[in-house]
Amino acid sequence: MKIIISNASPDPIYEQISRQIKAQILSGALSEGEMLPSIRRLAQDLQISVITTKRSYDELEREGFINTVGGKGTFVAIQNQELLREKKMKIVEDKLAEAVFEARLLGIDLDQIQNMLLLLYQEENL
Repeated sequence: MKIIISNASPDPIYEQISRQIKAQILSGALSEGEMLPSIRRLAQDLQISVITTKRSYDELEREGFINTVGGKGTFVAIQNQELLREKKMKIVEDKLAEAVFEARLLGIDLDQIQNMLLLLYQEENL
């Protein structure tokens, strides 16, 4: 599991960790049932506070991405495929909402946005 902490980021460290682990789970880089490093081990590897890593793990567990089994460790949760698809769709929806907001601020109309999206989508499939 690879996590990069940016001191230049406006996001708190625990959010950076949570976001990166979540992205690795959603992309399949971390598999269902895969064991994650202990809170202490991750804190040591990232050279950050144990409290920060605990907060990240707590958030991920609350959202259903990981499970902690007392005495055994923390594991990637088995994901309901429909729920997983919904989580992925929500991420894309949020990013598109940001793009639409920016486009409106810049005076870009819907036709132009649709054309940009079509070009970008087709470009990725080449």
